[in-house]
Amino acid sequence: MTHQKPEVLDGVVVATALPYAEDPAAPAGLRVDLDRYAEHCRWLIDNGCRGVGPNGSLGEYSSLTDDERRTVARTAIEAVGDDGIVVVGVHGVGAHQARAWAERAAEDGADGVLCLPPTMYRANAAEVVHHFEQVAAAGLPVMAYNNPLDTKVDLTPELLDEIAEIDNIVAVKEFSGDVRRVTEIRERAPGLTIVAGADDVVLESLLMGAMGWFAGFPNVFPAASVRLFELARAGKVDEARALYEPLVAAFRWDSRTEFVQAIKRGMDAVGRYGGPCRPPRGPLGSEQLAALDADLRRAVDHLAGA
Repeated sequence: MTHQKPEVLDGVVVATALPYAEDPAAPAGLRVDLDRYAEHCRWLIDNGCRGVGPNGSLGEYSSLTDDERRTVARTAIEAVGDDGIVVVGVHGVGAHQARAWAERAAEDGADGVLCLPPTMYRANAAEVVHHFEQVAAAGLPVMAYNNPLDTKVDLTPELLDEIAEIDNIVAVKEFSGDVRRVTEIRERAPGLTIVAGADDVVLESLLMGAMGWFAGFPNVFPAASVRLFELARAGKVDEARALYEPLVAAFRWDSRTEFVQAIKRGMDAVGRYGGPCRPPRGPLGSEQLAALDADLRRAVDHLAGA
């Protein structure tokens, strides 16, 4: 399958959660439910999202076998077809692993890739640049992913200025939580599309000039999230704030350690299927569930009355 490759990876692209079905023969007793996953990808596109992002952290890529990981990406690509874009996570410990995943994504018809710096290793600036050079050489548009909280590598505006000079590097998913970065990246690397990465600062990021949202909670609230994005991009600040503020308590869970469990819980709460996670992620404790459910109820009640 071939897709027209977009030059810009913007809009609302959902970092898709991955459903499992119980299966004693599968890793941790949980089999990837590809039928449910394909239906979820279609539901997101049909609710106005521009695209989906399989094999991200929310998609539990590090808990998948290599065969599962590729099959998940192919399932998303097939489900979305020509109705949206698919930005496949190609995170790897080293440049050779990440490039191999990017090459497979290109072979399978992805529209772009999302890539962290080297995982499990605190790379220096030269190593980070080399990493992205190798991934970009696969030929797909690349969205660099800045998540210094988890990787311990910060793609600073200065470093992004250098990375942006690499052919095929077109965007950055900014997950530092510092909205001041948006303006500074625009100044230093004006050709780079800035994509909000943290749901609980998405409005602030969009108002400062981010052009995309690589998002978690649109797995739960896709139509409302697209509406929020459109209001913010149109500069309709009062309307955007009125929609955003009752949602932001739930959105804060996207920046917590238990974000995968929280978003899956949210999907269950609105009648979708979230389900369990594979290890190392376990179930939420009773106090966490009570707090999360209160935040979700506020969001759901607000949207029901909107």
